[in-house]
Amino acid sequence: MEKLRIIFMGTPEFAVGILDTIIKNNYEVVGVITAADKPAGRGQKIKYSAVKEYALANNLTLLQPTNLKDENFLTELKALNANLQIVVAFRMLPKVVWEMPSLGTFNLHASLLPNYRGAAPINWAIINGETKTGVTTFFIDDKIDTGAMILNSEINIEPEETAGQLHDRLMHLGSTTVIDTLKVIENGNVATTIQEDNDDIKTAYKLNKENCKIDWTKSGAEINNLIRGLSPYPASWCFLKDQNEELNIKIYEGKLISESHSYEIGKLISSKKEIKIAIKDGFIQLLSLQFPGKKRMLASELLNGVSFSDAAKVY
Repeated sequence: MEKLRIIFMGTPEFAVGILDTIIKNNYEVVGVITAADKPAGRGQKIKYSAVKEYALANNLTLLQPTNLKDENFLTELKALNANLQIVVAFRMLPKVVWEMPSLGTFNLHASLLPNYRGAAPINWAIINGETKTGVTTFFIDDKIDTGAMILNSEINIEPEETAGQLHDRLMHLGSTTVIDTLKVIENGNVATTIQEDNDDIKTAYKLNKENCKIDWTKSGAEINNLIRGLSPYPASWCFLKDQNEELNIKIYEGKLISESHSYEIGKLISSKKEIKIAIKDGFIQLLSLQFPGKKRMLASELLNGVSFSDAAKVY
């Protein structure tokens, strides 16, 4: 059994859950690599990554390279004398980095590979109406999420589950899967599976303003899946027009109501307690949303101070 000396690479909260589990299972983490600090928010204050916050709180050796091919960074990395690297939600590594440790570099990806390679696997699994997903560990190669698979674990996606809720469950599942992967590596029992490639493989495209916009002409199930798959971040959105005012609104939570009606698609119907949008196979009741310059609120809270005319519609 070879004693592991681990370098961990990651940035967001999802990666913190994995790193914390590795530490609590008494594995030696000789270094942590995370994104460089950057300004964020209206005040453009310098923001640390979630992984940096954790590394500082736990006195872990920390590196924040802006260029992964920089000679000074590579020298520092080599000096840590790691024999294994773990990557969770970081960035694409150059070959000189991922081939450095003797036992290799493995990645934890939040999908059942080869499906949903890419930047947003949790979101797209829900958006596309999947009923199952999971996590996969694999050895990194020179392409994105294509390397030889080590282990995977599967879970069901609940009917009304949001991306945020699924994120948390996959973080726990990923933690267990990473520990299982470490055990087979340190025992020398690694057996990998080469990923297949075919035209049916689904991709986890990077999220942008265009693919987060609600198309109200789609089916209720598709609209509901988009809202769930983008909640709480980055959130689905659409335009709301009422009289001469047009607003860009975010929708965090909705409820599909399957019901026949004669309303025009996109018409907004409101009462003192609820807001509904007419769609081709029923309504989407808006439960949680955000207006420009306002905080996220329940529809019932919004209706305390906002009213809509009969001409109100979304698109």
